[in-house]
Amino acid sequence: MEFDYNSTRKKLILAEYGRNVQNMVAYICTLPTREERNRHAQVVIDLMGFLNPHLRDVTDFKHKLWDHLHIISDFQIDVDSPYPKPTPGAIHAKPETLNYPQHRIKYKHYGYIIELMIERAKKIEDTDRKKTMVQSMANFMKMAYVTWNKDSVTDDHIIDDLKELSHGHLELDEDINLTKLDFKTPPPGNRPKSNTNTGQQHNNGGGQKRQYKSNNNNNNKGGQKRQKRY
Repeated sequence: MEFDYNSTRKKLILAEYGRNVQNMVAYICTLPTREERNRHAQVVIDLMGFLNPHLRDVTDFKHKLWDHLHIISDFQIDVDSPYPKPTPGAIHAKPETLNYPQHRIKYKHYGYIIELMIERAKKIEDTDRKKTMVQSMANFMKMAYVTWNKDSVTDDHIIDDLKELSHGHLELDEDINLTKLDFKTPPPGNRPKSNTNTGQQHNNGGGQKRQYKSNNNNNNKGGQKRQKRY
């Protein structure tokens, strides 16, 4: 006795429609006349729409059903479709290969963006604007260093790295104090205010608990009395 396993069957092209729909489409391809194929194909299209009602939310879902019919038949079905017949190249088109970045990052904890910012800062002619941007980059570098290494870092170390990355074009004053940027802690003005009613809520909650315990004690005493009477 031979068993029919899925591993021995033909591969399902569109599994969401099931094997019965695929068998019906294969049967339509064997019909001799175009009139019969058109009539059976319309019935299968209605069945496919019934099996996948979510396609009704798609724009022009009838067009999608007819495209799926051609795909299930491996583009072999010969019927009068109300829409242009799709081509295998358009359906199975492969996406273009992504070009991965090839540049090398000298200090990965600072990232490649800081190198682009340094190159942009070199071209700034306004002295005050350039100084402000360089200090902002140094603050960002300090935040990135601490985030990556989970350790403290001196301002001199950040200034030396900035000078090295800019090849000596960008420098900061030696007595400057850098600030570690922290995007997680909200500013003092935006911090949520403490709830002044917290203590009252705790007191009320405690009173309810004590009242609940007293009721339990009364019930227990009553139960003990009834047990004694029994």
